[in-house]
Amino acid sequence: MEIINRESRAYVTWTLLIITIGVFIIETLSGGSQNYQTLLLMGAKTNDLVQVGQWWRLITPIFLHIGIFHIFMNGFTLLYVGQILEPMVGHWRFFLIYMLSGIMGNLASFAFGANNAISAGASTSLFGMFAAFLALGVIYRENRFLRELGKSFLGLIAINLLMDLTMSGIDIWGHVGGAIGGLFLGYALGLPKISRPKMIFRILAIVVVVVISYYMYVKGMIVYG
Repeated sequence: MEIINRESRAYVTWTLLIITIGVFIIETLSGGSQNYQTLLLMGAKTNDLVQVGQWWRLITPIFLHIGIFHIFMNGFTLLYVGQILEPMVGHWRFFLIYMLSGIMGNLASFAFGANNAISAGASTSLFGMFAAFLALGVIYRENRFLRELGKSFLGLIAINLLMDLTMSGIDIWGHVGGAIGGLFLGYALGLPKISRPKMIFRILAIVVVVVISYYMYVKGMIVYG
């Protein structure tokens, strides 16, 4: 089984990184990336604003960052991990995993997070990328490379979530939601040109993503409505 197309380039990874850096520059020039009003103006998530109908705040936070250290760590992780994952799964699969995991992470934050907290960052999407490796390791467990890669990223997810519990100002629900999204999306999409998993299981994984997302949105609207 061919795992990586060596001729493929991580075009989507680089595009997402460039957009993220561009947005950070705009943040900085518009009042500062740690300025509350600037973050709100550019689309950071607060639950009360999502509740009144500003649904785009479940998407825009993926590209916003709070401070130089925040964007440096997330940007480096996106570049490093994306250049491994994107050539494996292909450009459009990678884009879907990145974006939809990020949205699911923001939905989890909306449903279970603090009402007045401001939320921004690509870490929801990054946890989705980590969990996608875990899904691939499960689907193609006879492949030692993917199996070991899945174990490594499972360990990385666990360590990061444990660290989240000991640190203030970290949106752990966003990370959990992103990881759940990446796990099921990775299972649903699999690797290109390989007819595994079976279509019925792919469809079930997509249904799970939709049901969980809808539940979190409704829960957020009920709690904060």
